Amino acid sequence: MSLPEVVTKQERLLTLNINEGVELPGSAPGSTIIPLFLDRENGVWVLYGKFNPGTQLPTHFHTGVVHFYTTKGEWHYLEYPDDPQKAGSYLYEPGGSVHTFCVPKDAKEAAEGFMVVYGANINFIDGEFIGIRDAGAIEESILETARKQGIPIPKYIRPKGGAEFTR
Repeated sequence: MSLPEVVTKQERLLTLNINEGVELPGSAPGSTIIPLFLDRENGVWVLYGKFNPGTQLPTHFHTGVVHFYTTKGEWHYLEYPDDPQKAGSYLYEPGGSVHTFCVPKDAKEAAEGFMVVYGANINFIDGEFIGIRDAGAIEESILETARKQGIPIPKYIRPKGGAEFTR
């Protein structure tokens, strides 16, 4: 048996190290993100997030599934206080779920982790719609931050994509 004729050729591995990433402002005070993969067209985003003690994200509705792996610290959803996520926890969130991310104010360290998100977060504060966060919105925020701070655009993986006709 031989290799298939249709093989994705690549010059090198598409790999990033979070220790070499640029930390950028997250969606709430006390949070930062390191972008790893942003695919506007397929609505997939992969970030490494850091959340200081006392950080609370807006309540959000997920249009797609989320995989979250906690690497440091501890956090929980306000709606599920008895299910804290600690370093080493893997959490699967189904599409259609609603919750509010929170790091306790008395936490001894920041909570950190990898998130793989399909779709968008529809964000609310006190039941009022405040905005949508998806791969495109995150990328625009990253580009704007880089421009304002006069820094190079951080390195992250972005599929070449773009819809076009085949002929």
